[in-house]
Amino acid sequence: MSSAASEKTLVLMRHAKAEQVVGKPDHDRELSPRGRRDAAAAGAWLREQGLVPDLVICSTAVRTRQTWEAACSGGAKAEFVEFRKSVYTGGAGSTLETVREDAGEMTTVLVIGHNPTMAELASLLADGDGSSPAHEALADGFATSGVAVLRYQGAWEDLEPGSCDLDRFHVSRG
Repeated sequence: MSSAASEKTLVLMRHAKAEQVVGKPDHDRELSPRGRRDAAAAGAWLREQGLVPDLVICSTAVRTRQTWEAACSGGAKAEFVEFRKSVYTGGAGSTLETVREDAGEMTTVLVIGHNPTMAELASLLADGDGSSPAHEALADGFATSGVAVLRYQGAWEDLEPGSCDLDRFHVSRG
């Protein structure tokens, strides 16, 4: 079996809790102290689950970059990290296209982005398939520091709506 057809893991993570500062550009918002703790807890959870991405595709926003940094302090690791404005400015379709274009031969890809995009993309890709408890948890909302783990069989460039199973959904709190 070729690596393109082997099982892939797509992890969708919403950034941790961010500050609310009147007049500050959205792109420049930083994590709150709680957000830093929650992101570190998410990193510990990723490590405990054995989820080590070959590639992290991260929004260019300050809070998503800080989420990844704090996750690393909690134990998360990755081979490569890319920062993509399309994950910040685009919706589910644009983020999906970024994954198709950037993932290449990677086996595990983590996307760190924003809502409603992360929730829409998880719902679009899984379309009700996979773990019932994970779908029920996701239906309660894709909270900050939420992590959706999707399984996919195929080449990344063929990733399309309904092609994944939602394996797990977890909200990290630190």
